[in-house]
Amino acid sequence: MKFRHLGRSGLKISEIVYGNWLTHGSQVENDTATACVRAALDAGITSFDTADVYANTVAEQVLGDALRGQRRESLEIFTKVYWPTGPKGPNDTGLSRKHIMESINGSLKRLGTDYVDLYQAHRYDHDTPLEETMQAFADVVRQGKALYIGVSEWTADQIRAGHTLARDLGVQLISSQPQYSMLWRVIEGEVVPTCAELGVSQIVWSPVAQGVLTGKYAPGQPLPEGSRATDDKGGANMIKRFMDDAVLERVQRLRPIADDLGLSMAQLAVAWVLQNDNVAGAIIGASRPEQVAENVAASGVTLDAGVLAAIDDVLGDAVQSDPGLTAKNAPAGRVV
Repeated sequence: MKFRHLGRSGLKISEIVYGNWLTHGSQVENDTATACVRAALDAGITSFDTADVYANTVAEQVLGDALRGQRRESLEIFTKVYWPTGPKGPNDTGLSRKHIMESINGSLKRLGTDYVDLYQAHRYDHDTPLEETMQAFADVVRQGKALYIGVSEWTADQIRAGHTLARDLGVQLISSQPQYSMLWRVIEGEVVPTCAELGVSQIVWSPVAQGVLTGKYAPGQPLPEGSRATDDKGGANMIKRFMDDAVLERVQRLRPIADDLGLSMAQLAVAWVLQNDNVAGAIIGASRPEQVAENVAASGVTLDAGVLAAIDDVLGDAVQSDPGLTAKNAPAGRVV
């Protein structure tokens, strides 16, 4: 396992991060979830990402249970706040001081830890002054409940404004967690250059495009039983943007490239995002322990310029690169 600095900080994280967005407390049973976490630990992963909203707080509990007994100082645990949780009342969502302070306490209790290494704003909250949000995050850090702060799916301008306020408050905003893959490159035009300037790293989610880049979805063929595309708990909705036969056909043409490198399609996809110098870690999920071992093999893989160009040629106009899609896909107001 390789490790990378997270932003302009002294914190290092494993470049493969284990995340439990659509699995723990939802898609897989707790015993399987625990086995996947143990497989991640065995493979050298030290960084684990979750959020209070995943399975309406259950995912944090499952991750905390799975990590119980591990040396806390040897782990980097990340969680997030923004989306509705609990009974979903008017203050059970967003980035108000009230919601942040209540949410960090709930997250720590479920995770079974005194602090998280990284506390992230899961989206930008247009209904709360940014000054209030950043002051609350600064207080969370000063209380020792989080070591660093980050954001998820913020635009370049939002990141810059948040970073400036954090610096003025004496805390470190060191990470951005966006979607990023061979097919979804919307951060490259604005977010990545801004973050590189500010000393902020990307921890990217969905590097295999919800499983599409594994090649298991063949154009014109029935969806594999039990796959994310058939999951009515959220997976199918997230993956639908890629479920176009023209896109799937181009993805199938990546297979010879992966074969020539001795990589699986999933390993090629994860290795691809790690070629970006601004990416500190790629988040992988798993519904089976063996999937963890496969994805971890992408750590340390170098793709030369010829391979990167060949990938671009194959995918062509299937790639989404409009930086405006970050704002377009973000909620305009709090979700209740």
